[in-house]
Amino acid sequence: MKMNLFDLTGKVVVITGGASGLGLAYARGIAKHGGNLSIWDVSESKMEIAKNELKEYGINVTTQVVDVKFEEQIIVAYEQVLKDHGRLDCVFANAGVPPNSRSIFDMTSQNYLDLINVNMHGAFYTLKEGARLMVERAKAGEPGGSLVFTGSLALFKGIPGIENYAAAKGAIAAVIRGLAVELAQFGIRANTIAPGYIKTGMTNGQQEMSAIDASMIANIPMGRAGYPEDFEAIAVYFCSDASSFHTGDTVILDGADHIKG
Repeated sequence: MKMNLFDLTGKVVVITGGASGLGLAYARGIAKHGGNLSIWDVSESKMEIAKNELKEYGINVTTQVVDVKFEEQIIVAYEQVLKDHGRLDCVFANAGVPPNSRSIFDMTSQNYLDLINVNMHGAFYTLKEGARLMVERAKAGEPGGSLVFTGSLALFKGIPGIENYAAAKGAIAAVIRGLAVELAQFGIRANTIAPGYIKTGMTNGQQEMSAIDASMIANIPMGRAGYPEDFEAIAVYFCSDASSFHTGDTVILDGADHIKG
């Protein structure tokens, strides 16, 4: 009898920022492998479009309007996940906003805090409260679970002008490593996915995109940008039992950008 290591039937996955970009790519991969989804985003209209698409895979999809910078909204949203789905197996702390400065000297205190509140604090609250539910289930006799954070090459490369963005990504990557150790006793894994240059809505809307696009791709040994669909499989892997011994890691998907000399 053949077994599918990547079967997600019966698993419930929360994805913040799940209505577009990488979040929606994660959701597509999970849906294709039978996982049920709770999509959180600030855009109700985008979530409705995503929900209609994902339901075509025959899974249960729910959506919630959640602004992750508010911890109380996250707590309430997780309560609703349990009401809707009865369990929680995997969390993707993916919601974030792009940097909008070109130099640290252009970055106002408000610019700094606005990004940190979503990208750092929002991810922290999402991971903490998701972990709490997983630990409660483990103590009741069912260990396991997976926490995943969407990082960045800013974890490894100095990129001028986006120091607040890099600070947020670096901080939560460190949180992930701590969670991997603290939660291992409960069978809960924690990992980071670090994308390189990806063609998503977060990058496509910036000014001078065509020139930036050509410049970025010229530095990628694989000769192309990444696309959201390149991230479907890694999402499935981290939600599945195939990754049951994989924790505390940062997996880089960048076409060899970060290792190019």
